[in-house]
Amino acid sequence: MESSIINFNFEDAQNVLKAELKPERYLHSIGVMETATELAKRFGADEHKAKIAGLLHDCAKNIDPVRSYGICELLGIELDDVAKQSYKLVHQYLGAELAKMRYGIDDEEILSAIRVHTTAKEDMSLLDKIIYLADFIEPNRDKEPFDGFDKLREICENDIDEAMLFALDISIKSIVERKMLLHMDTVLARNWFLSKKISKTLEK
Repeated sequence: MESSIINFNFEDAQNVLKAELKPERYLHSIGVMETATELAKRFGADEHKAKIAGLLHDCAKNIDPVRSYGICELLGIELDDVAKQSYKLVHQYLGAELAKMRYGIDDEEILSAIRVHTTAKEDMSLLDKIIYLADFIEPNRDKEPFDGFDKLREICENDIDEAMLFALDISIKSIVERKMLLHMDTVLARNWFLSKKISKTLEK
């Protein structure tokens, strides 16, 4: 475990987040932290890293659009054409940089999990998957359940790759129905997990 995260002060980080995030976003972050820790224990990931990544995953969420794009430009964060037109994606990239600069996180596994928690990507690490799914199923989502919510939670009990595929299908369907831009990383992630599932089926 990297020395920079061994002494990570959760209380200090929570105080900063509580001051900077909207109340519901802060509660969501606590929910993701707790759910990510549970998933890490279930699937054998590093629980400490999962707890940090879960807490910080939305640390840039409530920065307004103009300021978010301005900070990205200032820090040299390169955004693709979809992210430039889809503000809701920006916080994952900016969040990873803020986790590094403001919270002292230099563990690449944690930073990656924050950086892809909205779009996902091909060949995700176990921690990437855990944060992506914890963001979907944390307890506060009960207040605004989506179609397939209970089934996703059930799948998360046993098969994390199957849960990823199911969650990505939900996400893509929702994006298409809302006529929003679909990030190619999300498509590639869905195809990667589906291809892995097909390969397993053919091996039987």
